[in-house]
Amino acid sequence: MAAAVACSAPAVDPAPSLPDPGLPQRLVESVTGNGAYRHLKELQRIADANGGNRALGTPGYDASVEYVADVLRDAGYQVDIPSFTARRFELQEVRLTVDGVPVPATALEFSPSTPEEGLTAPLAVVAQDDTSGCEAADFAGVPAGAIVLVRRGTCPFDQKATTAAAAGAGAVLVVNNVDGSLEAATLGTDVAGAVPTAGLSQADGAELADRAGTPVTLVLAATVAEAASRSVIAQTRTGSPDEVVMAGAHLDSVPAGPGINDNGSGTAALLETAVRLGGSPPVANAVRFAFWGAEEVGLVGSTSYVGGLAEADRKRIALYLNLDMVASPNPGYLIYDGDNSDAEGAGEGPAGSAVIERVLAEGLAAAGVTATEGTDFDGRSDYGPFIDVDIPAGGLFTGAEDEKTAEQVQRWGGTADAPFDPCYHQACDRIDAVDRTALDRNVDAVAAALARFALSTDELTG
Repeated sequence: MAAAVACSAPAVDPAPSLPDPGLPQRLVESVTGNGAYRHLKELQRIADANGGNRALGTPGYDASVEYVADVLRDAGYQVDIPSFTARRFELQEVRLTVDGVPVPATALEFSPSTPEEGLTAPLAVVAQDDTSGCEAADFAGVPAGAIVLVRRGTCPFDQKATTAAAAGAGAVLVVNNVDGSLEAATLGTDVAGAVPTAGLSQADGAELADRAGTPVTLVLAATVAEAASRSVIAQTRTGSPDEVVMAGAHLDSVPAGPGINDNGSGTAALLETAVRLGGSPPVANAVRFAFWGAEEVGLVGSTSYVGGLAEADRKRIALYLNLDMVASPNPGYLIYDGDNSDAEGAGEGPAGSAVIERVLAEGLAAAGVTATEGTDFDGRSDYGPFIDVDIPAGGLFTGAEDEKTAEQVQRWGGTADAPFDPCYHQACDRIDAVDRTALDRNVDAVAAALARFALSTDELTG
C-alpha cells in the first residue's frame, strides 16, 4: 500500500483576521440542511451517470473526488489529493444448494474461494443467538469439513469465519439478523485463516436452522485485485498548523448502490460546513477536512493517510470528528461513546474523546434533539486509525442495519423494530430515502463543534 502524504503547509493568509468568538453561532446560522442536500443531489447524479454507484475503482468514485475537490477549491481551501492502493474483491459466482435445491446466497467480500467444483458437506447448525459463531465453544461437536450455519451479530464476520476454520469447518453461512438478504458484508482485506463464507437472508436461515445434517453444496469463485484510489484533504489558510482540528467522512459507496446515506450524507454535511466556514476563517487553529477513499473495503484511505504521517504531523492533529451516515431514514441520534459511559463493546476513546462527545451532544441539543446514548467505537468507520494513534475522536451517526427500539422511538420518533436504515448497503440507498431533518440537525451539530474547537482546544485537556 502506498503511503499517503500529509496535507502540505498551506499558504498563510497575508492578513488573517483575529479569532472571532462569535464564529460558532454564525456558522450554525449559516449552514443548512438544504445546502447539504444540494451536494447529495450531485452525488446521486454522479452515481446515476456512472453505473449506479461510487465504489472503489469506478468512474463514479473518480467523479465524486473531482466534485468534492472543485467545491473545496472554490471555497478557498488548499486541496491535496493523496493516492493509495486498495484491494478490491471481484466476485465471479456464488451458488448454494441444500439437498439439491437452490437457495439464494451472497458472498462476503474477501471470502476465500471454494474448490472449482464447490464444497459439499453436511450442514451443521450452531446456536442461533446474539453471539452465534463468535467463540470456539460454539463449534464444539461440529464435524470436520461441515458447512456451518451461524447468525449475524456481536462479533465481526471475520471472527466467525476464522473461528469456524480453527474448529475444522469447511465453510460458513451467515444468517442475517434483520429482514432481507445479507448484502455488502465483508471479512475485511487483511483477514487470514478464514473459510469460504456466504450470507443468507433471515427467512432462509431460519428455515435451514431446522435442517442440521442435510447435504449442502457451496460454490464461491472470486478474485482480489489491487486498485488505485484517492482521498481529498483540504485545509484552511488561517489558523495555527500546529494545532489542527480535523473532520472527515468517507466518500466511497459500496458497489451495490449509490451510497447516498452511506456516506453521501456525511460527505454532504462536511462540504456544507466547509463552504460556509470558508478557506480563510477567523480561527486560532487550522481546520482540515478529509474525504476518504476505500472505507468500504477496510478503512484503507484513512489508514493509509494516518500511517503516512510523520510522528510530528500526527501530534499536530488535536482531534478528529467523523461523520458516517447522518441522514438515516429511521434515524437515531447517536454520538461515539468517548467516555464509555454505555459500557458496551470497546472501551473509552483517547483522552479528550469524552469532551468531544459532550460538545456534539450540546450541538444536537441546540438543534432540537436529545442524544442520551452513544454508539461504540467498534472500528467500523474512519475514526479507527486516529484512535489507534491516540488522537481524540468522536462523531455523529444515525444508525445502520440495527433495529430501533421502542425506547428510542419514544425519544426520537420513527418506527420500532425496524432498521435505522433499511437500505444500508443496498441499491435503494438513494436520495429519496434520506431523512432531511436528521441531516439538518447533524449539520448544525458538527458546525458548532468544529467552530468551537477551531477557536480553542483547551477544554480537551482541561
